[in-house]
Amino acid sequence: MYFEGIIIGICTFIIIGIFHPIVIKGEYYIGKKIWPIFLILGIISLILSLFMNNIIISALIGVLGFTLLWSIHEIIEQEERVKKGWFPENPNKKH
Repeated sequence: MYFEGIIIGICTFIIIGIFHPIVIKGEYYIGKKIWPIFLILGIISLILSLFMNNIIISALIGVLGFTLLWSIHEIIEQEERVKKGWFPENPNKKH
């Protein structure tokens, strides 16, 4: 039996789950201007995934890269969720 698919699936689930609070906290403390960090780290992750010899590690770094890129969209959406009152606004954050 081959467990690579299950391992990649479980780790993907964990990576995506970890990024939900990262996006929420990033928007709360910094705002959507944090998006370039997600972009740079996403591109670096995708490039690194091309050079990994292990298929599981390559796939997981690729998943991380695309999760970072998707987080750019989510950070912008999170700002809208805060404006709608769905999430608390940081009173100490400069606008």
